[in-house]
Amino acid sequence: MTDPLIDRRARLLGPNVPTFYDEPVHIVRGEGVWLWDAAGRRYLDAYNNVPHVGHCHPKVVEAIAAQAARLNTHTRYLHETILDYVERLTATLGHDLSQAVMVCTGSEANDVALRMAQAATGKTGLIATDNTYHGNTAAVSALSTRRPPIGGYPPHVRLVPAPDSLAPLGGSAEAQPEAFAANVARAIAELEEAGHGFAGFMLCPFFANEGFPTLAPGFLDPTVEVVRQAGGLILADEVQPGFGRLGTAFWGHEVLGFAPDVVTLGKPMANGHPVGAAVTRPEIMAAFRGAFGYFNTFGGNPVSMAAALATLEVIEEEGLMENARTVGAYALDRLGGLRHPWLAEVRGRGLFFGAEFVDETGAPATGFAIRLVEGLRAEGILAGRIGRAMNTLKFRPPMPFSREHADLVLDSVDRVLARTEVPR
Repeated sequence: MTDPLIDRRARLLGPNVPTFYDEPVHIVRGEGVWLWDAAGRRYLDAYNNVPHVGHCHPKVVEAIAAQAARLNTHTRYLHETILDYVERLTATLGHDLSQAVMVCTGSEANDVALRMAQAATGKTGLIATDNTYHGNTAAVSALSTRRPPIGGYPPHVRLVPAPDSLAPLGGSAEAQPEAFAANVARAIAELEEAGHGFAGFMLCPFFANEGFPTLAPGFLDPTVEVVRQAGGLILADEVQPGFGRLGTAFWGHEVLGFAPDVVTLGKPMANGHPVGAAVTRPEIMAAFRGAFGYFNTFGGNPVSMAAALATLEVIEEEGLMENARTVGAYALDRLGGLRHPWLAEVRGRGLFFGAEFVDETGAPATGFAIRLVEGLRAEGILAGRIGRAMNTLKFRPPMPFSREHADLVLDSVDRVLARTEVPR
C-alpha cells in the first residue's frame, strides 16, 4: 500500500531521502503518545521528541490556530508574544542567560551559536566530539560526523574523541573526565598553533548522538576549566535533553553541573511547530549583534511564539518534568531487569533511555539492534538506534509517556529479544 507513495517520493524528492524502518510507516494521525497509519493501525510512539508535550496537544493546536487567525508577521514589527516567551524561557535558565535570538530550527540556532562564539572571542576555531550531530547548515554540518563534508573537515574545526560507557577514555570511568579534557586541550593547542585560535566547544550535555553514555555529574568540570583558561565559549546544544526530558532538571547542563555560555534549542520547544533559539548572556549577544547584521524573517513570528509559549505552559501545568523523572526511573528499572547475552549496558535518564548490545567478542551488535527495532515496529512500538556503531536501542518518547506505556514497550522488548536469534 505504501509502495506507490515511496515511488512518488523518489520521483519528486530525489534519491536517498531517509525513512524509518524496512517497511516505512505511512502516518496519518497522532494524539498524545499514539500514531495511526493509513490502514488504521495504532503505534505507540517511543521515539519522537519533537511532539514534546504529545502529538496534537489541544492547547498548542488552539494557540497556533488562534494566532494564525489574528496576525502573523516578523520581528521588524513590534509584538508582545516574543517578549513574553523569552521572559518565560530565560526564567528557567541561570548563569545570566537572559537574551535570545529566535530562529526556526535547531540547525539555525547552532549556526548562530558558532557565530556568537566567534564574535565574542574574535577567533574562528571550533571543537566538537567525533561522534555528534548538530544540524544541517554548512557551518554546523562541519561539526557533525555522520557524513564528512565534501573536501574534508575545514581546518578551523577539530573533533575530539567522544566519551563512552563500555570503552571509556583513559581506560576507566574514573579516568575519563581528565582524558576527555586532555583531548580538548590538545585540540585547542592545535587550533592556536594553526592560527585559527579557539572560539568555542559545542556539545550536547547528554551526549545523545554519541549514545548517551553513563556520565556522573561533574564529568565536564576538567573540560570547562580547560575551555575557560583558553578564553573560549561552551555552547550547549539542548535540542534533545532540554525542557525537562531528563526528569531531574529542566536542562541537560544542569544535570552535568556546568554553566554554558550559549544554550541552543530546537525541535521540541514548540511541539513540532518549527521554532529554535540561541540563548546567551548580554555581552555575548552584543558582540554577535555588532559583528553580524542578523535577521530571520520567520524566527520569532507571532504564531511560532504562541506555539512555544503554549508548549512551555503545558510542561509546567501537566507536571511533565516530574513525569519524566518517575516514569523514566520505572522504565529504566524494568529495562535493567531484562536478560540477554548480548545486552551489554542499560542506561539513560528520565524519558531518554536505552540499551547497548555487543556480541560475544565485544564488537558492536549493529545488525542485532536493527532487528530489534524492526521487531518492535512489527509489534506497534516505534523506537530507534543511536551511538557510534548504531548498536544502542533508543527510547525518547513524548513527555506524557506513562508507566502503562512503559510496560507496553518493555513487554514488547522482552518478547522481541526472546525471538530474535543471534548469529552463530
